[in-house]
Amino acid sequence: MSFSNGKIHPANGASAEGEKPFKIFVGYDPKEDIAYQVCRHSILKRSSIPVEIIPIKQSDLRKSGLYWRERGQFESTEFSFSRFLTPCLANYQGWAMFVDCDFLYLADIKELRDLIQDKYAIMCVQHDYTPKETTKMDGAVQTVYPRKNWSSMVLYNCGHPKNSVLTPDTVNSQTGAFLHRFQWLEDDEIGSVPFVWNFLEGHNRVVENDATTKPKAIHYTRGGPWFDAWKHCEFADLWLNEMEEYLKESKKEITK
Repeated sequence: MSFSNGKIHPANGASAEGEKPFKIFVGYDPKEDIAYQVCRHSILKRSSIPVEIIPIKQSDLRKSGLYWRERGQFESTEFSFSRFLTPCLANYQGWAMFVDCDFLYLADIKELRDLIQDKYAIMCVQHDYTPKETTKMDGAVQTVYPRKNWSSMVLYNCGHPKNSVLTPDTVNSQTGAFLHRFQWLEDDEIGSVPFVWNFLEGHNRVVENDATTKPKAIHYTRGGPWFDAWKHCEFADLWLNEMEEYLKESKKEITK
């Protein structure tokens, strides 16, 4: 099974001859197109390895017969469940990443890829996070559950036997608890990634003179500057600067 409408982008300033591109599936919601574009731009701009960025678009998945579940009242985005098709979309081969569109990358994705350990089925930032807000983004209900935000950025060992359970049938029928809490896995099959790769705006903190707390990827999980209500959130300036850069570059592409 093959599903890809992403483009392969060569490494920036590095020879990557013969190197397979690292597949990055990004959750896409039509309401947050600009968030997707800026997230994609931030990865490509800093990557020293070839990457293939593929938006997970629910409309395409439905046309392909891979996704058919009805949207639940607590699904704040179109990719709340379709994200778990990542191993399937990668043909159950190699490692691939899923990430929400509300991320801004500040470091080379190679650094994250180099943390991969084949003994794990998945790897992610293992947050202990209980949001204080009752709503997020543009008024969506803020839900609270164990392992919240673990599934927002996941490195999948797509060929791991345990991940073969993530078929379209499973993703379309299983509960949110089963999927978002990774209940198809044992705890020791879930590897840990430093929190700076899923730095939760409004929750995680930078400690002065401690480089290990400096974000490598900011996650605007409450809502980002593309929503009116969150225009002045922490790190809004970084996202807005990246957006301006993306818009300038996209205009140049149009005029070529």
